[in-house]
Amino acid sequence: MNVPEDKLLRRARRRVRMKAGFGIHMSVYVLVNFGLAAINRIGGGTPWHLWPLAGWGVGLAIHGLVTLLSLRGEGLQQGWIERELQRLKRQGG
Repeated sequence: MNVPEDKLLRRARRRVRMKAGFGIHMSVYVLVNFGLAAINRIGGGTPWHLWPLAGWGVGLAIHGLVTLLSLRGEGLQQGWIERELQRLKRQGG
C-alpha cells in the first residue's frame, strides 16, 4: 500500500510528539520525586514522599501504557487495513 508522503509525515510527527510527551512526563516525575525524597530525608520523620511517588507513578504508568498501545495499535490497524485491502482485491472489489 502506497501512502502519500504528507500523510506519513503527519503520522511520524504525531508519534514523535507522543514519545516526547511521555519522556518529558517521566523526566519531571523523576526530578520532582527525587527532590521530594531529599526534602523528606533532610526533614526527617515518616516517609511521606512515598505517597506522591506512588500516586504519580500510577499516572505515569497509565500514560506509558496509553502511549505504547496507541503506537502499537496504529501498527495493528495498518496491518488490518492492508489485509482487508488484499482480501477486497482478491474478490474483485
